[in-house]
Amino acid sequence: MFDLEKLGRTAKEMSQYMARLATVKKNEALLACADALVAQTEFILVQNAQDMAAANPSRTAFNDRLRLDATRIKGMADGLRKVARLDDPVNEVLYMKTLPNGLQIGERRTPLGVVGMIYEARPNVTVDAMGLCFKSGNACILRGGSEALASNIALVKVLQEALASAGHPPQAVQLITDTSREVARDFMQLNAYIDVLIPRGGAGLIKTVMEHSRIPVIETGVGNCHIFVDASADTQKAIDIIINAKTQRPGVCNACEKLLIHASIADVFLPQICNALAQAGVEIRGDAATCKRFTKAIPATDADWYEEYLSLIIAIKVVADIDEAITHISQYSSAHSDAILTASYTDARRFVAEVDSAAVYVNASTRFTDGEEFGLGAEMGISTQKLHARGPMGLKALTSTKFIIFGDGQIRG
Repeated sequence: MFDLEKLGRTAKEMSQYMARLATVKKNEALLACADALVAQTEFILVQNAQDMAAANPSRTAFNDRLRLDATRIKGMADGLRKVARLDDPVNEVLYMKTLPNGLQIGERRTPLGVVGMIYEARPNVTVDAMGLCFKSGNACILRGGSEALASNIALVKVLQEALASAGHPPQAVQLITDTSREVARDFMQLNAYIDVLIPRGGAGLIKTVMEHSRIPVIETGVGNCHIFVDASADTQKAIDIIINAKTQRPGVCNACEKLLIHASIADVFLPQICNALAQAGVEIRGDAATCKRFTKAIPATDADWYEEYLSLIIAIKVVADIDEAITHISQYSSAHSDAILTASYTDARRFVAEVDSAAVYVNASTRFTDGEEFGLGAEMGISTQKLHARGPMGLKALTSTKFIIFGDGQIRG
């Protein structure tokens, strides 16, 4: 039987070691891990090939996230190097002030402690999570999906050996190798050892963790992302942005899933964008106004407006104005990433102010919602909740704060 208690106790011990680790030592270890990943590329690819051989070939988007190659491994290594170059948030003093009684009081950034992650067929998450947790002074316990087990075991083996070679306990990162649901449920109960749990994957996984965890959870939500094409939008730029947001990598959470088009430009623009999307292999589902203007569109159901397709499918709706666009997004968006394409400064400001999502764009593709693209080096996931962390979660999202108080004999009267 897999010993979760032992993993938890070990992680708690490792968190104390990590909390006092100097920045230079963290960076040296991360660079050693990056070099080891590149040096062990062939070993990792052999293990990943086992996972790919067992994968269901019909799950295109899923398999795209699962597949590794030399370029992706190099990308993971480069991500660790970027994290090593980032400022260390631990022990940053946010402020210090002197009270009338002479006490000096301030806030200092501190690691969370032990971070747990539950994720699906995304081997890159294994490396990203380790790098971000290590740099932010946290121990981590990782539980990937069964479909990526061989890949994750290989990656953690390489990372642990690199940590040991750099003079650090390899148990700073640990992997749960029993991928059964029972062990996953038990993992969610380890609140005595784990300080925060981060699920990363589909809606089903996130819902399960939210319902069963005794550990505080940072929810990384699904991406039902919208683009609203306003009346004043530059239509050629709009076509380029929409095609990029939908087709550049359709199986990820920041891909565009819904398109809203201002009624005043629908007669001309809607056939243009539908033809462009169709030529790119995108299936179009639409409201009545869309189907009238583009006869190849499939009538959308109410369920379509909530759906995260993660494939070459998009739903399109014609809206009367920005009011209807914002109302529609408020009802159906997953609060991940939503965009307005407009030349109106007034409409852009209003959209940014009123659309309550983790990332709100003006005249740009939603595909940029990513820790690396935002300059965070990597990400633990994209939080769609509002407490503690929101949007791409980098180093600071893996820290808390503590008050530090310096006195000279003061007592409270």
